[in-house]
Amino acid sequence: QVQLLESGGGTVKEGASLRLSCTTSGSTFAGYAIGWFRRPPGNEREFVGVIRWSGGNNDVADSVKGRFTISKEIAKNTVYLQMNNLKPEDTAVYYCAAGRPIWGSRSQQSLYGSWGQGIQVTVSS
Repeated sequence: QVQLLESGGGTVKEGASLRLSCTTSGSTFAGYAIGWFRRPPGNEREFVGVIRWSGGNNDVADSVKGRFTISKEIAKNTVYLQMNNLKPEDTAVYYCAAGRPIWGSRSQQSLYGSWGQGIQVTVSS
């Protein structure tokens, strides 16, 4: 398992941008896929996107496609979730997670064994 820490959340107005970061200390992301998930108020946690640390595979959910992108900075052992044109329905606690899912199962939360504590993102209208 790896220790994960999210940062970059906050409260913004509709249409603004935020960039979330997911880092690990004392270990590396080598061999992992790093996923982003979110739990909107009163709802189940849902898949947002994922990126493989090794290789170029990355994907985001249809609900955020065109607005959210995932990237990595290997030198900083960090994965980013860039969120543009934020909407009130993006309000949620956002989590990063590390796992080794096969690519076809990349959205399955049970395949991620390490989770960050989560960070709040609030978008006001």
